[in-house]
Amino acid sequence: MAEPYQRISPFLWFDDKAEEAAKLYVSIFPNSKIHGTTHYPKEMSSPSGRPAGSVMTVSFSLDGQLVTAINGGPMFKFTEALSLVVMCQDQKEIDHFWSKLGEGGDPNAQVCGWLKDKYGLSWQIVPKNVAEIAGSSKAMEVMMKMKKLDMAALNKALAS
Repeated sequence: MAEPYQRISPFLWFDDKAEEAAKLYVSIFPNSKIHGTTHYPKEMSSPSGRPAGSVMTVSFSLDGQLVTAINGGPMFKFTEALSLVVMCQDQKEIDHFWSKLGEGGDPNAQVCGWLKDKYGLSWQIVPKNVAEIAGSSKAMEVMMKMKKLDMAALNKALAS
């Protein structure tokens, strides 16, 4: 089976939880699956510091978008400088993604629709009209006081 092609896709560096994270993410998003897993060969175990036969990369799709995760070791960590944005159709979707991705994450990193998952990866869980919200000082003022976004409150601020 040929791996799907996407010109630009995220490549996520994990210490040693790439496969676990990929399985979690695939379980949360519709239209998602794992495409393949590679393992560290014996020849690379010494230079990489990873055990021979352990998972090296996992290729997967999240709602049709190709992502690759690598177990590269502890030298690089996720930061808020990069986040994955999840555009939501309604409050039910916001609630779903917020609860599933936020489970086990850092509650202190939850602000204005942003959260960190238990692996340290930052996500933005936002309504599909986030650009309209960003263009309204009243709606932005309301949003800045939120952790998980409340679409009813944001839409009310937009209408006022």
